[in-house]
Amino acid sequence: MKVILITDVEGLGARGEMVEVKDGYANNFLIPKGLAVRSTKGKAKEAAQAAKEKIAKADRELKRAEDAAQLISGRTFEIAAKVGEEGKLFGTITPKDIATLLEEELGIKVDRKKVHMDEHIKMAGFHEARIKLHPQVEAIVHIKVIPG
Repeated sequence: MKVILITDVEGLGARGEMVEVKDGYANNFLIPKGLAVRSTKGKAKEAAQAAKEKIAKADRELKRAEDAAQLISGRTFEIAAKVGEEGKLFGTITPKDIATLLEEELGIKVDRKKVHMDEHIKMAGFHEARIKLHPQVEAIVHIKVIPG
């Protein structure tokens, strides 16, 4: 079966290429995973156009994520929190708080599930969180928790 690859598939080809694969491989893996689209007689142009559109959309999403990562990287964000003795917070700072902070400060919408921290922040001081903006793009957020 001939398919047009939407993304690079290791050992098979680069995106946008038309390749010949076994029917089972195409029907059970490539097409359901969104890695390729079927190329049939009379619809090859349509499939190629659809593949190009998916490629263009994926490129736009990657570019948007890279731009957001550049905006985030290298910056330190301050969060004011009630602090008790020895710098312990009353409560914690969670991924949701960081996602809200990024949206308020930079206008970048990030799902709280894409914010990864070793544990919730419970102490004043400097901390880091990883933001998964795209499967290929990750940014590090520096957070300074100050008494407030």
